[in-house]
Amino acid sequence: MNLREALGRLAPRTRLYLATCVYGLAGGGVAVAFHQCIHLVYGHTFETWAKESPETFLWRTLALMVGVALAVGLLVGNWCPQAGGSGIPQLKLAYWKEFGWSSPRIVLTKFVAGVLSIGGGMSLGREGPSVQLAGTLGSAVATRLGVAKSRHRMPAAAGAAAGLAAAFNTPLAAVTFVLEEIIGDLNSRFLGNVLVASVLGALVAHGLLGAQPAFQMSVMDQPGWKVYALTPWVAVCATLAGVLFQWSCLRLRGWSIMQRRLPVWLLPLPAALLTWGIGALVWTHTGRLGVFSLGYEDLSDALAGDLGWQLALVLLGAKLLATVTCYGMSGCGGVFAPTLFFGGMAGLAAAGLAGLALPLSSADIVVLAVVGMCSCLGAVVRAPVTGILIIFEMTHQFSLVLPLMLGALVSQSISRRMVKTSFYEAVLEQDGHVLHRIIPPRDLESWHQLPASTVASFQPVSLPDLAPATLRDTLAAHPYSLFPVVLDGNITGIVTRQAMEDALHHDIPPPMVPAVTVQPHETIGSIQAQFLHSSIPLILVCDDRRALLGLITPHDLMRAQVAFGTTLAA
Repeated sequence: MNLREALGRLAPRTRLYLATCVYGLAGGGVAVAFHQCIHLVYGHTFETWAKESPETFLWRTLALMVGVALAVGLLVGNWCPQAGGSGIPQLKLAYWKEFGWSSPRIVLTKFVAGVLSIGGGMSLGREGPSVQLAGTLGSAVATRLGVAKSRHRMPAAAGAAAGLAAAFNTPLAAVTFVLEEIIGDLNSRFLGNVLVASVLGALVAHGLLGAQPAFQMSVMDQPGWKVYALTPWVAVCATLAGVLFQWSCLRLRGWSIMQRRLPVWLLPLPAALLTWGIGALVWTHTGRLGVFSLGYEDLSDALAGDLGWQLALVLLGAKLLATVTCYGMSGCGGVFAPTLFFGGMAGLAAAGLAGLALPLSSADIVVLAVVGMCSCLGAVVRAPVTGILIIFEMTHQFSLVLPLMLGALVSQSISRRMVKTSFYEAVLEQDGHVLHRIIPPRDLESWHQLPASTVASFQPVSLPDLAPATLRDTLAAHPYSLFPVVLDGNITGIVTRQAMEDALHHDIPPPMVPAVTVQPHETIGSIQAQFLHSSIPLILVCDDRRALLGLITPHDLMRAQVAFGTTLAA
């Protein structure tokens, strides 16, 4: 008896939670394997070669990064484009647009390309790919268990939580991230499943990697008044670093999408060459490898107090430029690790500058660096609860919670005024996805305030004239009961199907009824009211000159309301 048959014999609720355990174990397992393979590749290349002569390190790393860029470009560009980038926007899109289902091809492609890219020195993170790998694997396992494609949202969410919990060793933050960023609702009915999967993902990481935190810090006392006084300053600096990264990265990514000179598979090569040049320059003068790959070793030294603020400032600029280039030029990797790096180095540099005027202890500087990590992550990801929990769990320092909360508050206040969406949503918009069509609002009031363009059909069938031949051809080609009449480019009225048939029978022009028109920015709430007072179940969407843009029927509203109800249920 296989697993699918065994689960089929159980009660529905028991079957659901056992399946959730399978998703959690699978997600945690693939994330740990991904983690270990990256460190294996990086350890046997960059870390090993850095102990040899500078000439050996430079030519070997150059050859490695060129080869990696070409291999990843061919693998992702020609085989599975959905495996490119961070993976979190793609998983979020699959969650809402495909009911959680993702192609199993993504798992193998993302795993191989991610290990080669990140382990091979590209300045990207492993946490986003871990989320996509685990969420997609959850969907693939659900398919094997006989779960219908329309019910893959829970497996995808559970797998994603397990993957992030295993990648960061942070089960609480994994739960809040999936609820905040993927699902968009902290009260989701999938909360229990996500929690169970996250715990199992963390247990897999504990069993295979150990229960140690991601960053080692000495036990600290409650921060003093100097830390609280300087927290807003540090949060501002780290937030600006995050906003600069998002703005620069999206600009470069937009250019790379539109350019036609280089084929898609060749785009990672310039990024690899620039990253190698920056990283080699930094390593030659400082001995630091933080520009390459994750950069966690340099970040750990910063949190241990072994890094000066001047060097932190240099590493911040170098890592920022390298990561913008790698992600913007179709790289395969995430932004979690680089964002934490930016925040930590920005916090350390800001604290060092402040220390010139206000003496700070080494413990104070480290706390402010951690505040910078939380602030920068919150500015880019727009998940403040996750940012606080992820830093707390990564350091195991409860005394940091209050400064982290203050830093997150400042970060959100600034970032939401400077950029309108999170990095992940901006990536989806840049790829041409209209978010309010894919992700319906969470409450009825927000639903009523959506624009008419959300529910309108923008391929209307209209009558350009009332000639008998036009009426006859339109009736034969379309089964609709109402047709807008557009004469000389302007909406003139509406003709019913019955009126058109009677006109052809009696050889007379068909009578028109007045059209109810709205503009694209008018709200769904106002459209619903107009339907109640109109005798014709059709509203036309037009521009200022009454040129026809689209139309709305009661069926369009009903379909959108079904999607809205499905969102609330999720």
